[in-house]
Amino acid sequence: MVDPENPPPLHDPWASTVPVPAAPPPPNNIPVTVPYVDSEQVIAQIGEIQVTSTTVRTPAGQFPLKGSQWTVSDQWVAEQKIPTWAIVCAVVGFFCLTVFSLLFLLAKETVYNGVVLVQVHSGPYQYVSRVPVANQAYVQHVYQQVNYVRSLAAL
Repeated sequence: MVDPENPPPLHDPWASTVPVPAAPPPPNNIPVTVPYVDSEQVIAQIGEIQVTSTTVRTPAGQFPLKGSQWTVSDQWVAEQKIPTWAIVCAVVGFFCLTVFSLLFLLAKETVYNGVVLVQVHSGPYQYVSRVPVANQAYVQHVYQQVNYVRSLAAL
């Protein structure tokens, strides 16, 4: 007879009886990231790199700003595409002038896409950020930010 106050434990057929080993501790040569100190205000952000008055913060960790070296290079790709207005005119004009409306599809425009690679390294630390850009004005903005951070690193 089964005691209603203390029923027997249910057997779970999906439960594993094999003990799962614990994960090994990380090796000593892997840098451990330290949580960011919120007391310092971010004065520049370039992609995912944040710069405060004394440190450089990256997703891989943080290191001192003083003595860090910064490199910037931009990479552009130009592609030809049919503009939206030409596609609309070709579709609407197809009902009026069937053959001639297809000439709108010969219109092309050049679209520039690119990234700016910002590399920072200080001693054993190094990080590369890929900042997507769509126009030359934003590229100049990234270059100005890096030049500002370079001047701070030289102090």
